[in-house]
Amino acid sequence: MAKSLGIQHYQLSLGQKFRRITWSLALVLTVIAMVGVAMLYSAANGNLDPWASLQAMRFGAGFVMMIGIALIDIRILLRMAYGIYLAALIMLALVEVMGATGMGAQRWIDLGFFQLQPSEIMKVSLVLALARYYHGLTLEETRRWRALVPPLLLVLAPAVLVLRQPDLGTAIMLVLASAALLLAAGVRLSIFAAVAVAGMAAIPLAWQFMRDYQKERILTFLDPERDPLGAGYHILQSKIALGSGGMFGKGFLNGTQSHLSFLPERQTDFIFTMLAEEFGLMGGLTLLALYTLILIFGMIIGLAAKSQFARLLATGVTATFFIYVFINIAMVTGLIPVVGVPLPLVSYGGTAMVTIMIGVGLLMSVYVHRDIEIPRRGIL
Repeated sequence: MAKSLGIQHYQLSLGQKFRRITWSLALVLTVIAMVGVAMLYSAANGNLDPWASLQAMRFGAGFVMMIGIALIDIRILLRMAYGIYLAALIMLALVEVMGATGMGAQRWIDLGFFQLQPSEIMKVSLVLALARYYHGLTLEETRRWRALVPPLLLVLAPAVLVLRQPDLGTAIMLVLASAALLLAAGVRLSIFAAVAVAGMAAIPLAWQFMRDYQKERILTFLDPERDPLGAGYHILQSKIALGSGGMFGKGFLNGTQSHLSFLPERQTDFIFTMLAEEFGLMGGLTLLALYTLILIFGMIIGLAAKSQFARLLATGVTATFFIYVFINIAMVTGLIPVVGVPLPLVSYGGTAMVTIMIGVGLLMSVYVHRDIEIPRRGIL
């Protein structure tokens, strides 16, 4: 079909697009989301309110949005990439002047019916912008040092704004996902090594600019026992809950650490701990297996794409999803400091849910339009 019509006019009908949607991926997402709704039901001691019912409705709305994005031509996404990034950056800047404050941080824009967190939207917007940038470069151009200037500016601008909120976890996610995309684009490993060395050298300087609670989190990570009833309380209770679940858990609604309110933030950051307490090691591994399926889908979709933009977009979205899962689970198990990153589709949160569904919608769009080739020079 592409040969007969020409690449520039290659089109799919709406019916063809629907048939190309990866419905098996949608099924895996739905199963994970239902696990999240069940755990939020448990977190509220057997009640749909205040979290489970709203989370289910958000997933339903996000599912419709995901399918809508999957039907958008990949070439349209390419044209819109910089505009979407700019819109997300403007929203981040607006947080500085009109952002709502919660839990000591200024991260949200109050829309009345919804608390929008622009830093979450930036995660997919940045991937779009970087994929667009590297789509226009040859491999030889990508490997040059001066080609790093625009993407570094694209990454640093939102990272600095996010750090001012302050939100160290999201800033780390932006940097790590961008690094994965740059690596996939063909940036030299020597450049990554140089940046890593510079970053390590800057740690003493960065320490001076960190907030007191951020320093405390790092010190607590190094020695949780130094303040067991204060800064170390969260992670110690999380480890107790994880260990008490054993192999098969205490049973649904029977987690003592969570239901006796020893486990903090059980509906958001520490929801994996509650799941492991109630369903044990096997429950936790089952959820990880479902997440792994999504990552496999993402890698396969990226490999099937014919255009550089589509491949990089799939890589960036998949890397972002992996980083979500890795940071949250590493955080609640004590492998890294607590940084406040939600567990995808399971933790309670509106903007995080929207971000994940947008990201998967982009992945599906890449697969639906996988046969479209886009020249590196010029936008069709």
